[in-house]
Amino acid sequence: MRALLEWQVEMGATEAILDTPVDRYALADEAPKAAKRTPNAPPTPVVVTPAPNIDAVAAAREVAGAATDLAGLHMAMAAFEMCELKKGARNTVFSDGNPNAQVMIIGEAPGRDEDIQGKPFVGRAGQLLDKMLAAIGLARDAEKAESSVYISNVLPWRPPQNREPTPAEMAMLVPFLERHIELAAPKILVAMGNTPCQALLGRRGITRLRGNWTQVHDLPVMAMFHPAYLLRNPAAKREAWADLLEIKAKLREGS
Repeated sequence: MRALLEWQVEMGATEAILDTPVDRYALADEAPKAAKRTPNAPPTPVVVTPAPNIDAVAAAREVAGAATDLAGLHMAMAAFEMCELKKGARNTVFSDGNPNAQVMIIGEAPGRDEDIQGKPFVGRAGQLLDKMLAAIGLARDAEKAESSVYISNVLPWRPPQNREPTPAEMAMLVPFLERHIELAAPKILVAMGNTPCQALLGRRGITRLRGNWTQVHDLPVMAMFHPAYLLRNPAAKREAWADLLEIKAKLREGS
């Protein structure tokens, strides 16, 4: 039974089941106290007033645009309550590495380890990413901007069972990603996987996109296989190495 309970918590079921369904978006800031009822009496229905229609994408764009630095953006994302993903996540995974780095890596979404630790790329895929970066002289913990990287994700919250984000979730969170890029001001963007390619380039198909430089927000973008994909398909590491060499060459051009 304990193992079953732990599994339910891992899947995001962290609240007890109520007698009647509750629309939490329509609840008031302070819920009224429950009235006393006699034993064995039927539960009293919960009456809620529909909340006004709110454009979540416009709200996200307004909140993100108001952030004037990375710390402010982090706080704004952590306080954003309109995305259902947040309810099942333990942490808001914002970033890792040197915010002054020339290279900014955009991943897909936090996994189990990332959700627990609150940092992107800390599991097996993160360990592989660190080895890949070290091969071209980069590291997330390097102090110098020219030899460091800055890492974030399209989604700051872990999707249930690591599923892909829905179009609505993507549209809601892209304004935060775009503002994140503006405030970090890197010289090169690296999109690792289909989700960041969709968010940044508006296209999917990583096998066709990888290895080619494109331009987004006046920045060069290199699409690459996600390290998690490389763990499942070791043969693709040859293409990933070629992409890393392209990034290294691009950095030399700017030096």
